[in-house]
Amino acid sequence: MADSPPENREALLIIDMSNDFVDDRGSLSAGKPAQAIVPYIIKTADEFLKKGKPVIICMDSHQKGEKELAGWPDHNIEGTWGQEPYGGLSEWYKKNRSNPGVMYVFKKQYDAFYGTGLEKILKSVGIRTVHLTGVCTDICVFLTGSGANDRGFKTVVHRAGTATFTGNHEAFLKQMELIFKSEVR
Repeated sequence: MADSPPENREALLIIDMSNDFVDDRGSLSAGKPAQAIVPYIIKTADEFLKKGKPVIICMDSHQKGEKELAGWPDHNIEGTWGQEPYGGLSEWYKKNRSNPGVMYVFKKQYDAFYGTGLEKILKSVGIRTVHLTGVCTDICVFLTGSGANDRGFKTVVHRAGTATFTGNHEAFLKQMELIFKSEVR
């Protein structure tokens, strides 16, 4: 990271791209739509790292019986296959994890900013714009966009890098554009 950050420094957030949320065998999977965005996310992550921009994996993290799991099947239980990054993203992370620009943030809530220290991490390296990728467009991506907006970050949402298991993908991209003034690419 540079000593004096550029005026509008950017970071890529990869939200909840775990086996439980993406793999067909996952307990709460967005399935084929989520699987289809993996190559785009990997390509975008590589581009960010090549330009010296941080890539932060924001991963849901739970223990059996937590109140956050109420109403949902058990998912992303700490230390399980379900919580590991899905497919090519797992390989990408293994290859790049020693890069200081690659970070991992575990979250308990939908919003990756809530109770995680993500805001402090981003501001410590001068980030002003966060790029959002991952699942689900209408849950964790949307609420992380809200958290970013509430904390003064500009948001860019990547249409080809987000997916959901509902029919609400486009509607929530439009909502982020209208409510948070997100740039949707």
